[in-house]
Amino acid sequence: MIEGVLFLIPCLTALIYLETEGFCYLAVALICILIGWIMRRKKPANNVFYLKEGCVTTALSWIFLSFFGCLPFVFTGEIPFLPDALFETISGFTTTGASILSDVETLSHCSIIWRCFTHWIGGMGVLVFLLAIIPMSGGSHINLMRTESPGPSVGKLVPKVKSTAQLLYIIYFTMTAIEFIFLLLGRMPVFDAINTSFGTAGTGGFGIKNDSMASYSPYIKWVVTIFMILFGVNFNAYYLILFKQFKKAIKMEEVKCYFMIILASTLVIFINIVKTYTNVFKAFTDAAFQVGSIITTTGYSTTDFDLWPGTSKTILVMLMFVGACAGSTGGGIKVSRFVIMFKTVVKELRSYIHPKSIQKIKMDDKPVPHEVVRSVNVYGITFITIFAASIFLLSLEGKDLITNFTAVATTLNNIGPGLNLVGPTRNFDLFSPFAKFVLMFDMLAGRLELFPLLILFHPTIWKEHK
Repeated sequence: MIEGVLFLIPCLTALIYLETEGFCYLAVALICILIGWIMRRKKPANNVFYLKEGCVTTALSWIFLSFFGCLPFVFTGEIPFLPDALFETISGFTTTGASILSDVETLSHCSIIWRCFTHWIGGMGVLVFLLAIIPMSGGSHINLMRTESPGPSVGKLVPKVKSTAQLLYIIYFTMTAIEFIFLLLGRMPVFDAINTSFGTAGTGGFGIKNDSMASYSPYIKWVVTIFMILFGVNFNAYYLILFKQFKKAIKMEEVKCYFMIILASTLVIFINIVKTYTNVFKAFTDAAFQVGSIITTTGYSTTDFDLWPGTSKTILVMLMFVGACAGSTGGGIKVSRFVIMFKTVVKELRSYIHPKSIQKIKMDDKPVPHEVVRSVNVYGITFITIFAASIFLLSLEGKDLITNFTAVATTLNNIGPGLNLVGPTRNFDLFSPFAKFVLMFDMLAGRLELFPLLILFHPTIWKEHK
């Protein structure tokens, strides 16, 4: 039902631009609302969401959301092949930004805004939105938020889950609005500014121009760069700043590591590419933009970085895996997981030197529970397994290793462009329907932190419990 209401955004856009494609969006909106109304007629006997129910509900919600979200593309004929339309929509909702379209500018305004709006919806999460606006009976709804929010651990910012969800969306909406204003100050057209703000906030990266962000002014590129990086910060930091707990916000270890990685990567890439540029400022702008775009998994591009030297491309590929902070709208493995894994290695080395010593892993001067360390390790093993299996399945089509490797890396980490045949100036239409379904699975798995999607394949879930 919520998706049916969200379809009113492209319907309104079609009305403004007098586009007949809007009728397709209106038809699908009515279908969604009707099906949702019918499903809500049956009341569950138990309203409590345990972690298992949270995982299943989240995974199925995102699958159904994507399926119905792709129907307008099919009905308008703008993406007539259903698997292609589904790929584009899953890429939107999961904030990946990988596209099968070669000419985005031929789309209607209502379809362009729907593509970018899916980023904004998926960035914070549709179920978090549900928790924010609808009073839900029963307890344990933190399990819904936990399965949809990225990162190794998610907790309540304030005592009530509903209040936490509302606070997250207030911060999210306010930052989106501020970016929109800054883009307008740079004389960006209103329509472009809305779509760019949606894509940046959700760290999605669907461009509305065929060259992504290349044709915009340096001012606009820097505004987008700054906001991409800001949306990649753990939202807990903004909560602390909002309530004037500045010292706690500044001391957040993950956030400090995140900014250090960005700064170091930008400087190394700038030094590596500056000789190939005639304008030093443009070289630094492109370096900062692409580092911000890749580490936050947004995927916008200002240049064809596939033409950059090997060192710069290697850094960008490494940043694809690092990703943004936990509790942000960014994807990837997350900075906090890498910090915990690094500290785990250091702890093991110390235990070899001092076998009888008791070592504790700490973050922000607090001990990290063993369950969190274990879950990070399991996540890493599962990630590598899915990554390797996906590359193998794509290799059956005979494409080169760099294309397959970066295609999986960019979809599993929810980024967008890769290298070679899936570089920033190309698209994913070259893959067969089978390969696209593999990449669709990767996009959903990456956005939902692997396990909520994988649990659907566990036979115990589908057995009735007496």
